[in-house]
Amino acid sequence: METKDLLKKVRKIEIKTRRLSDHIFSGEYHTSFKGRGMTFSEVRQYQYGDDIRSIDWNVTARYNDAHVKVFEEERELTLMLMVDVSGSESFGTKNQLKSEIVTEIAATMAFSATQNNDKIGLILFSDTVELYIPPKKGKSHVLRIIRELIEFQPKSKKTDITQALKFLSGTQKKKAIVFMISDFIVSDDYEKTLKIASKKHDITGVRVYDIREEKMLNIGIVEMQDAETGEILVVDTTSKSTRMNYEKQYIEKVDFFKNIFSKCGSGTINTRVDESYVKKLLGYFKSR
Repeated sequence: METKDLLKKVRKIEIKTRRLSDHIFSGEYHTSFKGRGMTFSEVRQYQYGDDIRSIDWNVTARYNDAHVKVFEEERELTLMLMVDVSGSESFGTKNQLKSEIVTEIAATMAFSATQNNDKIGLILFSDTVELYIPPKKGKSHVLRIIRELIEFQPKSKKTDITQALKFLSGTQKKKAIVFMISDFIVSDDYEKTLKIASKKHDITGVRVYDIREEKMLNIGIVEMQDAETGEILVVDTTSKSTRMNYEKQYIEKVDFFKNIFSKCGSGTINTRVDESYVKKLLGYFKSR
């Protein structure tokens, strides 16, 4: 994509998503995530009126004088956007591809975080981590993230959520608000790594899908290509058992996503390409 066309596309997404974040999401984002934790500040001598439950007994024993731990509310948070850039994201039968909706959701979340003076980082992943942008503040940083979401060309078309979560746990030592955006049509069992990551971070899985992925239509004998492996298969869609088996496998993967995230104490959002992701995000924020 030429620089001029890229800048036009970035600007178009900025205008649309910034308007949403300014007028709709910033307040909801603030209510949902800000001030959720307390971070250690210092240890000082005990003063009359201090809560005895805050006494640091180790320091008190060392100095033979009562000391208390002082905590302060977390004012600055880190938003990590984990975005699936595998081959299956380049699919869409309506007005937009899944990857385009993914970009809009990520941009909206980034601008909402910026409104609250939070840092924003980006992890683009396939079956490996394709790109990592460390968390920073500012509009220019957000625009760089949007540019990468639009023009980045991954080396692999496959997906491995486990590797992405391991990278998150290895690079983000402090608690972060994490939005993992994918179609979650994957074969790897990421339960263990999600459980570990969820103990430290506030993770939400955002599943973006297309209506034609849910069921196989009866359209005769056709050639189909796997978007991630490149394998071409001749499929007889007139076969009822073939269509039922496809639907069964799809439902199993969606149920796995919902159940594992819930089991690990993480949130989920499901939005179809032709639906309003605005309503889905708002509903999720309000439910928190």
